[in-house]
Amino acid sequence: MNDTSAPIGVFDSGLGGLTVLKEIITLMPAEHTVYFGDTGRTPYGSKSPETIIKYALQIARFLQSQHIKMLVIACNTASARAYKAVCDLMKIPVVEVITPGAQAAVQGTINRKIGVIGTRATIESDVYVNAIRHFAGPDMQIIQQACPLFVSLAEEGWWHHAVTRSIADVYLQALKQAQVDTLVLGCTHYPLLKDVIAQSAGSDVTLVDAAHRVSERVLDVLKTHRLMNQSDVQGHHVFYTSDSIEYFQKLGSLFMDRTIDTVERIDIEQY
Repeated sequence: MNDTSAPIGVFDSGLGGLTVLKEIITLMPAEHTVYFGDTGRTPYGSKSPETIIKYALQIARFLQSQHIKMLVIACNTASARAYKAVCDLMKIPVVEVITPGAQAAVQGTINRKIGVIGTRATIESDVYVNAIRHFAGPDMQIIQQACPLFVSLAEEGWWHHAVTRSIADVYLQALKQAQVDTLVLGCTHYPLLKDVIAQSAGSDVTLVDAAHRVSERVLDVLKTHRLMNQSDVQGHHVFYTSDSIEYFQKLGSLFMDRTIDTVERIDIEQY
């Protein structure tokens, strides 16, 4: 692949990956993108590893048909469970969202107590524990907490709702007792709940939102593989979903802080 004008493919179990896409567009405005949100089958966090791998490979094959030059798995659950399988399938660079967040957490902690919140599948995989210890060594204290309701709350648009705050207080109780000073938002939906999570965690806890770090990683990989689009023209962005177009446009526009005019629904099962 040496077509620098080809798009970057980005996918997520739903709309959360739009937080990553937004950062990519901000950092690399000339790049074209193709985004797929699997809103018809979200959430992934409660599904088996086999099912997550199946879904990720179907999406990767679809995006491959769009002649992408790079693939970004903008989903922590899919990154945790299906990264190797997707890399084995694709002949182009693949970027996941785990490593950049883990590295940022290690760089940010002072008391060497890091909290990680994510879907059940991400937490059970221990992928963040392994990634953090890769950068920090075995003595780093890591406290994990599955927060399965957060994805649904984010996709419902309840970003500042009192119910969300109450649920956050329950989820984060053990992390607060452990006195973590750094909290990894281990799901790309969670930045949308950042204000509520920050209020619940307390002002002395630094939240790590990996979306910007992932966009920086994408930029590095593009440069390394000489795939940067050198055009002075703004990139164009195409959106696909496995479910309601209207739902994707309405809520996705809020995620992106810009209007999403055109979305196409596809039958992802055929891939």
